[in-house]
Amino acid sequence: MEYQKRTYRNRISKKNLVSFQVKIKETDLYIGVDSDCQDAAVQSVRRHRESIEEYIRHNPPFIHSMTPVEMDEFAPAIIREMIETSGRCGVGPMASVAGAIARNVGLDLMKYSDNVIIENGGDIFLRLLHKDATVSIFAGDSPLSYKISIRVKCGGAILGICTSSGTVGHSLSYGKADAVCVTSASASLADAAATSICNRVRREGDIKCALDFGLSIESVMGVVIIMGDKLGILGDIELV
Repeated sequence: MEYQKRTYRNRISKKNLVSFQVKIKETDLYIGVDSDCQDAAVQSVRRHRESIEEYIRHNPPFIHSMTPVEMDEFAPAIIREMIETSGRCGVGPMASVAGAIARNVGLDLMKYSDNVIIENGGDIFLRLLHKDATVSIFAGDSPLSYKISIRVKCGGAILGICTSSGTVGHSLSYGKADAVCVTSASASLADAAATSICNRVRREGDIKCALDFGLSIESVMGVVIIMGDKLGILGDIELV
């Protein structure tokens, strides 16, 4: 799978929001907020990355595990979050890392902004007070790519919208779906769940069982699966 340039960011509406990019090592965030708080965003990303990097230095197997790991009560908060959410989904903790970083940076920036959008490689943290949002799903070469969008009626609620793919990007996946998109109040959980669900879609006949599995994960709100020209939807999710 080849790395895909993040040209989809050109589609993000910047109306009424100050937008900027924060890129530190492998972390590359698009951020939309009410006013410029780039310094705070950079500090937040560095702090959470350092927590993860330091933990991995002392626990090398953590980064390679493809299955849930035992909770470490002495680990940094973001590590405990990754262990907990990935454990619920039956995958390794790094399956939730992009969503966890988006979520924790988003929560930090809520101190400075009522409206916050954090996008981290297809994993999104959203908190909008008075604005609805529409999130389009990129599904690689599928004819449904960008044709399916999720309408989000925020009203101040925090929402995670995360997408995993077996055909797009550099992340490891055992599945063949072009896109599995999951909504949850937690971007960390949505990220891990999307990976776990995607792993289960190796042929079109797997879509229904994968949807049912996704909704069985506690705190998953809705699931969308795109494979070729096939579309599966289940849960509390509004498509446009």
